[in-house]
Amino acid sequence: MSSSHTETALVDVTMPQMGVSVAEGTVVEWKRQVGEEIAADDTICEISTDKIDTEVPAPVSGTVAEILVDVGTTVTVGTVLARIGVAGAGAAPAPRPAPEAETAGEVEPVPKPAVAAANGNGARSPRGRFSPVVLRIAAQHDVDLDQVTGTGRGGRVRKQDVLAHVEQRDAGPEPPLHIESPYRPDTVPTGAGLSRMRRQIGEHMKRSLDTAATCTTWMEADVTRVERARRELGLTALPLVARATIEALREFPALNATLDGDAYAQHPDVNLGIAVSLGDDGLIVPVIQRAQELSPEGLGARIKDLARRARAKQLTPDDVRGGTFTITNPGQFGSIMATPVINQPQVAILDLEAVVKRPVVVTDADGNDSIAIRSMTILGLSWDHRALDGVLAAQFLAALKRRLECHGE
Repeated sequence: MSSSHTETALVDVTMPQMGVSVAEGTVVEWKRQVGEEIAADDTICEISTDKIDTEVPAPVSGTVAEILVDVGTTVTVGTVLARIGVAGAGAAPAPRPAPEAETAGEVEPVPKPAVAAANGNGARSPRGRFSPVVLRIAAQHDVDLDQVTGTGRGGRVRKQDVLAHVEQRDAGPEPPLHIESPYRPDTVPTGAGLSRMRRQIGEHMKRSLDTAATCTTWMEADVTRVERARRELGLTALPLVARATIEALREFPALNATLDGDAYAQHPDVNLGIAVSLGDDGLIVPVIQRAQELSPEGLGARIKDLARRARAKQLTPDDVRGGTFTITNPGQFGSIMATPVINQPQVAILDLEAVVKRPVVVTDADGNDSIAIRSMTILGLSWDHRALDGVLAAQFLAALKRRLECHGE
């Protein structure tokens, strides 16, 4: 005689990876308790790190079977936070594709049921169900959720998105500052201890120096044409330099790569990291995925958006993972040369220094020399000698210099 019963598979909910220098996070609140049902992609808990406050989505639909980490507990990346029971025939459900794979278009995302829910104005949202927290915040601040850009999976609106919308709406236009630089004056009082974030940044930078065979190559570039173009476009120099950098990386793909142990890999997409200051809290490197698809104007908009959300602690895990090359831009404070530390496991980082007008010798098409006032900068490239050599580094910088000096031709 055979008996029939329904077996339950347990699916882990883990502490997500949120950037190379973020090693741990703290559980702030559980949105579901043991025995409660939850739908895939609904928030099961909220976590906080030194850089990001974020919601952890359920990987599958089911019933919360176990909660393994108490509120207020700090755990490392990859720690199992909870388990969700999924009723079935004894086989565990297929795991959701990793964010990197979905971003690169290598794996088709798992289809999600279309769920409509009322927003704060009684309208139905085509982007999926709004959480009670989102609805409450929207009602408190008189926000039309249809006007809010969602950063969750599938464009889902999260509480951070609503708060960012309110902040931007109430603050008005942002000042035209060089907000992309990771450097700010040190305002820590004399004798004060290092913050937790500063300690983590220091550990990450020291680990990079201990790991990579770091060398730095500098090259001077005439960016007079870039300065003219960026004024016409209403941009800083960074988006135009970023666009030229992407083109140089496509010419020299060995620099658009990662080296993790002995595993060296070149990447087809340029996932461009831009170092962003968090003021006294340190810095973070959000990533522009598939940056090769963006114009200078598009890059400028993405840099500004990521910088704003980074300072408001509204970045998502997907915003800080998967970088293949990084640009840092300390030049707004007048520095003319620096040695940036490589953002592991990448193999190179570009340093954009101050743009300074000064007299230089220029040669015309007939070979005649003259002195002219030009806008000049120094480009610094720190690179890993385990993966690259000095000739390739110089060739890359020369290709970037050529693009900047011939901009618009």
